[in-house]
Amino acid sequence: MTATVVVTGLGVAAPNGLGAEDYWNAVLRGVSGIDRLTRFDPTPYPATLAGEITGFDASASLPGRLLPQTDRMTQLALVGADCAFADAGVRPAELPEYDMGVVTASSSGGFEFGQNELRNLWAKGNEYVSAYQSFAWFYAVNSGQISIRNGMRGPSGVVVSDQAGGLDAVAQARRQIRKGTPLMMSGGIDASLCPWGWAALITSGRLSTGVDPATAYLPFDGRAAGHVPGEGGALLVLEDAEAALTRAAPHIYGEVAGYGATFDPAPGSGREPGLRAAIERALEDAGTRPAEVDVVFADAAALPELDRVEVEAITAVFGPRGVPVTAPKTTTGRLYSGAAALDLATALLAMRDDVIPPTTGVRLAEDYDIDLVTGAPRLLAPLRTALVLARGQGGFNSAVLVREFRGHRG
Repeated sequence: MTATVVVTGLGVAAPNGLGAEDYWNAVLRGVSGIDRLTRFDPTPYPATLAGEITGFDASASLPGRLLPQTDRMTQLALVGADCAFADAGVRPAELPEYDMGVVTASSSGGFEFGQNELRNLWAKGNEYVSAYQSFAWFYAVNSGQISIRNGMRGPSGVVVSDQAGGLDAVAQARRQIRKGTPLMMSGGIDASLCPWGWAALITSGRLSTGVDPATAYLPFDGRAAGHVPGEGGALLVLEDAEAALTRAAPHIYGEVAGYGATFDPAPGSGREPGLRAAIERALEDAGTRPAEVDVVFADAAALPELDRVEVEAITAVFGPRGVPVTAPKTTTGRLYSGAAALDLATALLAMRDDVIPPTTGVRLAEDYDIDLVTGAPRLLAPLRTALVLARGQGGFNSAVLVREFRGHRG
């Protein structure tokens, strides 16, 4: 019998809230973390806004020896993992080390650390380049540092599929639990708000050049003209349901019930984009009918051609205005490998509280026939099933369905 995989802990680092509850309260109130960049002067660049995490002090949570070894991205991830474990009531030191693994997503690695070391190389010479550069920049560094810090020697890895990565990582973690590992840490946290990282993001051609934080990122809106990048994401504790029940986990947010992933065909092929197929595969994997889905958390690219593809995929599966749709990432920006993981955490919180957070600041374009939740949160009781969508540049499409855990305690 295939193991049921549940989420028992959330660790959130977002531009509008550090910690799951602070973030969740901000999203419900429509509080945005998007503003003009302060980590460096963005004046020379065409894009100047970002979802930037403020008030984070790594030295308050991490041992001093780790600070010179790690990029900001990894520091956020380590603290996020600590929060997820605490939320789940898990003390890693008390568990068998081979019963715990880590799979995270990354889209850029430790860019800021790498930039600083390149500056030392150019300005001072190679003897001033830190030995930690050999791994601090690496895509897998978050998985590695989380596993080392917590003594986790079970199956571990990293997934690199841009914005879709957070969902793909969770799916890989679910696969490992079904193979016999009782507990996995998964999700994604990204941070590349430095000149080197910013220059790389701009090359996508997808960034908004708007200067008003309230109107720069408007998915599904007639004014949509690109997205605002951000930093942060979420890490989740996933467990075999029976193991979670046996140890009397403080809470079970929900079950990771379905997953689907596809890759878009080559441009000009005339073939349909792959997002619809990813949705259908996730529903099939979960044994769930479209009518049973209570809300869709959209990818929300905020480019008209990509928004239209997503609208068409949703309406093809659920029908016109057939399911509530929301994109709370308008308050954070798109967080790359952290984006979908944060949406997944948001979906689980929405299920917990029976409320759909709004797509803040957006006026739905007249030709998009979806039921977009805007303005204020929408109460929906019971909210039992949520579908999270994500797309990565280059053609990645992923969908994860989470639902209320149907098992029983004790």
